[in-house]
Amino acid sequence: MRDNDINYKKEYIRPMIGPEHVYIFRFGKRKLNNRVIIRYSHTWTGRLKINEIDVRLHRQHHPRIFKSESELIDYLQLHLDKNHEINADL
Repeated sequence: MRDNDINYKKEYIRPMIGPEHVYIFRFGKRKLNNRVIIRYSHTWTGRLKINEIDVRLHRQHHPRIFKSESELIDYLQLHLDKNHEINADL
C-alpha cells in the first residue's frame, strides 16, 4: 500500500464469544473509505486459518468476499491497474 501512496489504519477486534478473530484494515488515498475485513481462527496446532476476507471499496453496496489472500491480491491488482489506465488517459 505504501508503494502506491495509500494511507491505511488497522484495528483488531477480539470477540467476546466464539473462536473467530477479526482484523479491519481501512485504506484510501485521501479518506479511509475502503475497508478489508479479515475473519480468522486458529487450528488445533496453533496455525492461523483465514475463514473469510471481505472487501468493500468506496461506493460499493455489497462487499466482495474472498476465501484466500491470493484471490484478494489478484482482484485489488486488477482494480488498481484499471484506475492507473483511466488516470493515464486524462
